[in-house]
Amino acid sequence: MKGIRKTINDMDKVLLIISIILCTFGLFNIVTASSREAVNNLDQSIYYYFYRQLAVLILGVIGFLFIVSIPTKKYPKFLPFLYITIVGLNALLIFKGSATRGANNWIDLGFFNLQPSELAKPILIVTLACLIEKMARKLRSPKVNHWNYIGILCAIGLIIPLLVILQKDLGTALILLIIFAIMYLLSPILPKEKFKIIWFLLIFGVILLMIIYSIQGSILTKAQKARFNFVDPCDSKNYINSGYQICNAFIAINLGGLTGVGIGKSTQKYSYIPEPHTDMVFAIIAEEYGYLFCLGILILYSIILWRILNLSSKANTISSKFICLGVATYIFAHIYINLGGLFGLIPLTGVPLPFLSYGGSFTISLIAAIALVERIHIETKRNKLFK
Repeated sequence: MKGIRKTINDMDKVLLIISIILCTFGLFNIVTASSREAVNNLDQSIYYYFYRQLAVLILGVIGFLFIVSIPTKKYPKFLPFLYITIVGLNALLIFKGSATRGANNWIDLGFFNLQPSELAKPILIVTLACLIEKMARKLRSPKVNHWNYIGILCAIGLIIPLLVILQKDLGTALILLIIFAIMYLLSPILPKEKFKIIWFLLIFGVILLMIIYSIQGSILTKAQKARFNFVDPCDSKNYINSGYQICNAFIAINLGGLTGVGIGKSTQKYSYIPEPHTDMVFAIIAEEYGYLFCLGILILYSIILWRILNLSSKANTISSKFICLGVATYIFAHIYINLGGLFGLIPLTGVPLPFLSYGGSFTISLIAAIALVERIHIETKRNKLFK
């Protein structure tokens, strides 16, 4: 007990408390957001999704306590196994995955749907961070051939996003690519070498798209193309084809006003917004709780990102700095892509909103990412005490 108390005492309590608040609110909000889906579509209790999410959160807490107890210096010992396993699972899904919304990215376990591409995010972050630390001196040394190390780093960073693209899950692949891009751009690779690789990858990407086009006759599916009607989703033509989800989200947000229509009183969750407890959960929150409450959520998100980035600047090791940077990028990318699609700023890609959306694999992945940051905070704090 004394060890657990000391571990909790050395955590970033602000980050921990805000995470708990958002997870708790998200859990209870799932009851009202998913009520129609559970009762009408699945013939289940209104608490169906609540209990499933609660089980995932309990599993996540167990994982959290396990992760914060492992020193970061031990990560390189088991990372190769984790990375190879997650690559293997994502490769297998290209041929054997369960299709959801056109993407073959799920493993149906009966009681639980596992999405390896979500679990890949924290694994990719830690793998890249440890590689960058291991290669840092060599990437700066004029006596060493840098290209071998840069090639390894790029291969490790890009193979999982490529596999996820082949699963036809562009939203998740985009987030994985953003994580890699930010960690790559801020790595110790010399600037001129970074730009050479960027040009190479751009040319390679264009050639790959041309090959896909020549084989399939199209790069994007019809459903993916329809998502680009985000500028004016309520136009009669766009609404019928693809804009109904965003347009009804706009209606939900407008109905909410400053203070909302009241808890459980959303009308847009009744068949207007499909699966309102997942990717579109913020629209239901805006309708029931109002603008002011949503502003509070955005402020809490900002505090989380600031705490993680601040820790990145103070961390004792290169790998710790880049883990924090990767986790901050991961969370920000999810927030921006989810809300950007919801507000009609970018195409709707269907990624969950951190702490608030229903989802097993994503929730476990997010809790694991927060646990990594807390472990780094523990080590940073303890290191300062001994100085």
